[in-house]
Amino acid sequence: MPTTPTPSPPGAGPHPDPRRWWALAAIVACMLVLGFDGTILNVALPTMATELDADAGTLQWIADSYLVVFAALMLPAGLLGDRFGRRRTLVAGLAVFLAGSLVGTFAQDAGTAIAARAVMGVGAAFVMPLAMSVLPALFTPDERGKAIGAVSGASALGLPLGPIIGGLLLDHFWWGSVFLVNVPLVGVAVVACRFLLPELKDPAAPAVDVLATLLTVGGLGALVYGVTEGPDRGWTSPAVLGTLATAVVLLTLLTLRSRRQARPMLDLPLLRHRGFLWNTIAASLAMFVFTGLLFFLPSYLQTVRGNDAFGTGLRMIPLPAGMLIASRLAPPLTRRAGVRVVIPAGLVLLGLGALLGSRTAVGDGYAFTAAWLVLAGVGVGVALIPAMDSALGALPRERVGVGSGLLMTLRQVAGATGVAILGSLLTAAYRAHLETPRVPAAAAEAAEESVMGAHRVAAGLGDAALTRSADAAYLHGMDLALLACGGIAFAAALLVAAFLPGTRARVITPSTAVAAETSNARQ
Repeated sequence: MPTTPTPSPPGAGPHPDPRRWWALAAIVACMLVLGFDGTILNVALPTMATELDADAGTLQWIADSYLVVFAALMLPAGLLGDRFGRRRTLVAGLAVFLAGSLVGTFAQDAGTAIAARAVMGVGAAFVMPLAMSVLPALFTPDERGKAIGAVSGASALGLPLGPIIGGLLLDHFWWGSVFLVNVPLVGVAVVACRFLLPELKDPAAPAVDVLATLLTVGGLGALVYGVTEGPDRGWTSPAVLGTLATAVVLLTLLTLRSRRQARPMLDLPLLRHRGFLWNTIAASLAMFVFTGLLFFLPSYLQTVRGNDAFGTGLRMIPLPAGMLIASRLAPPLTRRAGVRVVIPAGLVLLGLGALLGSRTAVGDGYAFTAAWLVLAGVGVGVALIPAMDSALGALPRERVGVGSGLLMTLRQVAGATGVAILGSLLTAAYRAHLETPRVPAAAAEAAEESVMGAHRVAAGLGDAALTRSADAAYLHGMDLALLACGGIAFAAALLVAAFLPGTRARVITPSTAVAAETSNARQ
């Protein structure tokens, strides 16, 4: 049934509402909080282990409960935003995130902390895609690239801010302060979004399909949990294989159900539109590499280079700084050369940064690291910002909620997969090159778990040779992972250059979606 388009909201018409920049500031604040929320917890986990009497498995659940729920709920969040209003749903997500932060602030046991993180994941799942989905309503096509650059830059800047803010808070306050710091920013964002964002929804959006929602949450949750646990438990362990098999079954059932629905939660016709598909692929592959970089950088800077958490956060800033530079460069470059040139160029820069980083040696100074981090950051931004802009611009206004949910879900899954695959490659290379001939068996096993474990064992035994071997082994693994990042970025550049439409993709309408379905059926 054809949808009835909603009136153009402020910001999208010929006289843009000047409040849109204040609204963008509120969205940037939201994304900044989501950015540093994950990394700030890493700083607090050792203290939480002591205060909450939590073992390693419990700490893993404190970290992973957020990620699993976050990835699993983004698709339903997009549909709910289309049906009930994106501003209303976004504000509800912020309120849920705020509530989870307050529960975490005063948690007295590990179970409460895990529950708080899961609640925060629920809120984040509604904030991330819906914050992106309101940008086409607020900004004209010429302004949208700048807005997406600001939002992407805020997300990236939040990552190194986590250790910096967390280190300062833990030096002066209790561990719950890493949750409390979210409260003022999110509180301001709730008020700003409530009064500054336009409301937009699809009057013809279908009712929420309970079965499809359960299949989505179960399938995506199992997938992200499986790829997250794979490097630690082993890819052939029964738990990981069973979880991934469950994900395949549930997502297959979801796909079959979606093909029979006119307006499904998993909107497959969107992926048959070349502009949306290849921009989404470009953004997802850029996030695959970017998230992999963020996985092994902290251990290198903190353990191998010997910096504390605060210093590590400071030394990671060149990566988001490069993205901020790209946020200024990408929109005018895209207007002049087009996405088919700019996005592959960004992926090539990302690949060059990764290849340069793969030459890192133990004795190299920080200046070399900063140089390739800036290059990689510029590459990520130049590829990601126009890819996101073009993907969102291809969506009809009334379906941008579910479309952005699909886009952000694929990005999140790509990021989790990047950490799993690149982390497994790094770990295998590290263990193969670590030398422990004179170390007792139990100590050697602990040293093989991670470079941090090797440093602790070496400090206890007074074995400087083990420290040197662990650093060299970690650098070898990191260099291999960076080499893989470079290869993936170059391959992505070739694919996008070959298949991405050369002009601005037309907006997907119900008729073009039906045509795509018909064409696919004939093939």
